[in-house]
Amino acid sequence: MVALYGTPGTGSLGMLGEQDMDEALERAAALAADYQPFSEEPVIPAFEIISTVATSSPGPTGDYTSYVDRDRLAEWVEAAGKAGTYVVLDLQPGTQDFTTQAQAFEELLRHPHVGLALDPEWRLQPGQQHMEQIGQVSAAEVNQTTAWLAELVAEHGLPEKLVILHQFQARMIPDRQDVEARDGLVLMVHADGNGSAEQKQETWRSLKKDLPSGMRLGWKNFIDEDSPIFTPERTMTEVSPQPWFVSYQ
Repeated sequence: MVALYGTPGTGSLGMLGEQDMDEALERAAALAADYQPFSEEPVIPAFEIISTVATSSPGPTGDYTSYVDRDRLAEWVEAAGKAGTYVVLDLQPGTQDFTTQAQAFEELLRHPHVGLALDPEWRLQPGQQHMEQIGQVSAAEVNQTTAWLAELVAEHGLPEKLVILHQFQARMIPDRQDVEARDGLVLMVHADGNGSAEQKQETWRSLKKDLPSGMRLGWKNFIDEDSPIFTPERTMTEVSPQPWFVSYQ
């Protein structure tokens, strides 16, 4: 999969929000086509939509997180499904837990083309604030969330769902070795490192070390922060093992 990352209508959070829905679908399809010559597998266009956004203030709930309008999300999910584009709902939960936030999107997660992403960078403990600390999540919380999602998949007879765990430091999931595989889910660690080519490769080497059996790897290309940004060819030929999911922010 090759994905545009971000939130509809908010260009500052990633490429997905830099254009309207129809143009985003066309852009994702074009990116996927750019990757196809370098993949033996069919390359599927995707959206990774930030569905809860980390906030600098506690907000009305006091949790340092804000939910994106559900009707807007549903519109993008439905249009993506018709276009053959996969959707991953990305969670930045603040001091809420991932399971609570995932369950709030149950209706959208019942769609066969919708998966889930957990971003520990934005998972705070009480008293913490975004941009002052890098968040982290325990394997127990990840397992609780994936157990719920796997049950949803089984209950509704859904195809396997992708579950992304974002990471650029080991401490973000300190007991990652205890994350459990689930029938009905495909788990993936997504390397969020940015910077120079060597910095990105060093993050990649660190994250793939002691990777739990069966867990796949994803890669992110940052338009503004990478220097230089990897081309599709470089992403697929210089990154080893070849990533299963590439997103653009």
